[in-house]
Amino acid sequence: MQPDLELVAVPSQGSFKMWSHGYPYRTVRWHFHPEYEIHLITSTTGKYFVGDYIGSFAPGNLVVVGSNLPHNWVSNVPPGEHVKERCLVLQFDREFIERAVKAFPEFKRVESLLDASRSGVVFSQQTGAAAEPIMREMLATQGLRRIALFIALLDLLVQSPEPTRLASASYCADPACYSGTRINHVLAYIGKNLSQELRETELAELSGQSVSAFSRYFRRHTGVPFVQYVNRLRIDLACQLLMAGELSVTEICYRVGFNNLSNFNRQFLLIKEMPPSRWRAWQQLNASSPAGSGEAEQASAAYG
Repeated sequence: MQPDLELVAVPSQGSFKMWSHGYPYRTVRWHFHPEYEIHLITSTTGKYFVGDYIGSFAPGNLVVVGSNLPHNWVSNVPPGEHVKERCLVLQFDREFIERAVKAFPEFKRVESLLDASRSGVVFSQQTGAAAEPIMREMLATQGLRRIALFIALLDLLVQSPEPTRLASASYCADPACYSGTRINHVLAYIGKNLSQELRETELAELSGQSVSAFSRYFRRHTGVPFVQYVNRLRIDLACQLLMAGELSVTEICYRVGFNNLSNFNRQFLLIKEMPPSRWRAWQQLNASSPAGSGEAEQASAAYG
C-alpha cells in the first residue's frame, strides 16, 4: 500500500510546527512528508507502523520519524468513540537544522539523531515522560521561549540513552515513487494552488476519474470530503497570516483562496469555533501577556 503525502504547513512566522490532535483524525493514515517529526503519544494504546516496522504503543511512546519515512499510529478506540487528544506532534525541515548548525556549532550533535531517524527511532518511556511538559508548553508559547523549548527538547533527545531503530536496514523510503501515485499528485497540486480556485471536477479530470469515483477515492485516502480538505488547508494558511498581523481579515480571505468574506468567516468559525478577528485578538493577547503590557488589555477589550 502506497503512503499518502501529508502537506505540513509550517507557520510563516515560525521555524517549526507544533500541534496536537485526537483520534480518529484526518491525518491518521499511512502517510509521509519531507519534514522530520517528533511524535509523542499522550493517550490510548495500539499499533504503530514506521517503514516496515510494526510495534505496540502506549502513552509515553516517543518516536522521531525521518524525512519521507512512511508512518502511522492506529489506536484501540471503539468505533464511534472520540479521543480529544491522542498525541503531540512537532514537525520541522532539514534546512532549519542546517541553518542552525551554521549559526551554532553546538547543533551539530543533532545531525546524528536526524541520520538515525531515517529508519525511525523510539525512545524510552522515561524520555517520553520528560519530553511531554516541554512539548506541551510549546503548544501555547510564542517568540524566543518557543525556540528555547525546541532546543531543550533536542538536548533531551541527544543526551538520552541511545534510542532503538525501528525500520530494518534494508528498508528504503522512496518519495519519488510515492509522489507518483494518483492521490499524491492531486494533493501536491492542491498544495501548490491553494490560493487559486479549485474545482473537484478539474481535480477528478487530473486524476483520470469521474467526479463520483474521485470523490470516493479522495475521501478514502484523506478521511474527509474534497471541499472540507481544501477549506481546512486554507484556514490553516489564514491563521498563519492572521498571526503575522500585516493583512486585514478581508485581504487574508482572498489571499487564501476564498471568493467571498461571508463564506470565509463561516468556514473559519466552523473549524476554529470563533471568528477570525477574535482568533487574531486571542493570539495578540497570548503574545503580549508575558510583558503585562497595555497592548494585552487592548487585545482583550477588542472582543470583550
